[in-house]
Amino acid sequence: MNNKEDIKKERAAKAEKKHFSAFKYKKQQGSRMGWWMTVWNGNPPGFFLFAICALIALLMAVPVVYVVLQSAGAGADSWARLLDTRIPELLWNTLSLTAMVTLFAVLLGVSLAWIVNRTDLPGKKHWQWMLALPLVIPPYVGAMAYIIVFGPTGWAAGLWRDMQFMTADYPLNMYSFWGVFFVLTMFTYPYVFLIASASLRKMNRSYEEVARSQGMSTGQVFWKVNMPFLRPAIGAGAILIALYVLSDFGAIAMLRYTTFTAAIYYQMGSFDNISATVLSVVLIALTLVILWTESKTKRKQKYYQTSNSYAEPETLPLGKWKLLSMLYVSIVFFISVLLPVTVLLYWSYIGIGEGALDGDFWEFAWNSFRVSGLAALFCMIMAVPLVYLTSRYPSIFSVIIDKLSYSGYALPGVIVALGLIFLFNQYIPWLYNTMFLVAIAFVVRFLPQAMQSSAASLSLISPRIDEAARSLGHPPWKVMIKVILPTMLPGVLAGGALVFVSSIKELPATLLLRPPGFDTLAVRIWVETSEAIYHQAAPAALLIILISIIPLRYLLKRY
Repeated sequence: MNNKEDIKKERAAKAEKKHFSAFKYKKQQGSRMGWWMTVWNGNPPGFFLFAICALIALLMAVPVVYVVLQSAGAGADSWARLLDTRIPELLWNTLSLTAMVTLFAVLLGVSLAWIVNRTDLPGKKHWQWMLALPLVIPPYVGAMAYIIVFGPTGWAAGLWRDMQFMTADYPLNMYSFWGVFFVLTMFTYPYVFLIASASLRKMNRSYEEVARSQGMSTGQVFWKVNMPFLRPAIGAGAILIALYVLSDFGAIAMLRYTTFTAAIYYQMGSFDNISATVLSVVLIALTLVILWTESKTKRKQKYYQTSNSYAEPETLPLGKWKLLSMLYVSIVFFISVLLPVTVLLYWSYIGIGEGALDGDFWEFAWNSFRVSGLAALFCMIMAVPLVYLTSRYPSIFSVIIDKLSYSGYALPGVIVALGLIFLFNQYIPWLYNTMFLVAIAFVVRFLPQAMQSSAASLSLISPRIDEAARSLGHPPWKVMIKVILPTMLPGVLAGGALVFVSSIKELPATLLLRPPGFDTLAVRIWVETSEAIYHQAAPAALLIILISIIPLRYLLKRY
């Protein structure tokens, strides 16, 4: 009897323990699910959608992370050598150029935006798009044109020497700090011009009328009323310019000036990858400092205007300043658009006469279209789930995914290429030295362009449509593909067009990652210009400019 009772007690204890373990497991699972639901505010995405977005974000961040890890293993000797020799000089060159170009491009952009949008300048509607045209000219193409005109063997130098009374040496030196500063300023001021123009057109006239009723002059109204509202626009344009100058390689290298991007490229050319990673980390740190500074200042510059009493801004008469304003606007347009385009047309005419549009040219164009089209297709496919997750399922995870997806956009193509070289050469060698590696670099660099355009389209679609589809039993990924994607398709295609054009113009990543014999339009411009064969480079440059009109049309619609 005792044995039977002991057996019964033992079985009961085991059953109770098993029941307690099952209860404890369910409780733990419930707490975990509760935490997951809390993170997503009670509306978690499907596992498939979340997994795809997380994988894309990690892929976008891998090149940068890999460069940082490689630099960490460079050793104290490499860091000390570069800190003593190269880095101080590169810091001065890069920061001084960035500061000067940003300052003068902002002054140029704001002054032009004010004259065109707030005064009675003749032909102001035409000037609004004509002054934005420098955006379609890549700075390395502009540098080529200015070398042809102002270089030591250019048109201006020849004219100077032909003038018998000119005994002094030719005064212009394009291969200098001031040459690089001039070129980058002329082709980056539209960033500020476009954004400031949009802000000026939306300003409420009521504030200006109140200021004038207090006896303020036009200048005082501008500094005390208009400028506070313009500061966010100026800050947004300035950050775009600063990041562009930090990342530019083509114009800087053509004009033989050395910044971090050029130094990284040359270090890789000499197979000193350790030094290249160290310099890359310093450049990444500079980029992060600029982004952090911009985010801090943005929080302190919040100005609002009410819409219930909105009145269109007043058009100010120029009076005696009309002729001077017309001259100022015309000179900027001539230098930044008319002169380089005229130079390219001249050399293209000569090049076509000498057979520049041969089979090689069309092969370069086909290579450019092929790799850029592939990158645009990848970006459109990847942007849709990323934008859908970050918009419809806000949480700390979606914020992290969004930030990681943008990591390549704020960095120079040279660093993205460096990370991909290390990664694919070591772990995925079968893709190394292929066209697909170039396309992947373009995706890392320009995916945010597709995301921004897609997000703008998605913001116009009510979340109730998603809820209705979910109530019928469709998982989030199916809702995204079958219900949301057809509606937001125009924005997705616009983003793909932006990526396509940006990829065609991209130079450093293409130079570093292209397989042997795979030349694009951008690469041929670089090679032919380096050898002063301008009649071969000009047709390719003109074709890139014509294609680049696509994003300008998008920007003008947006701003």
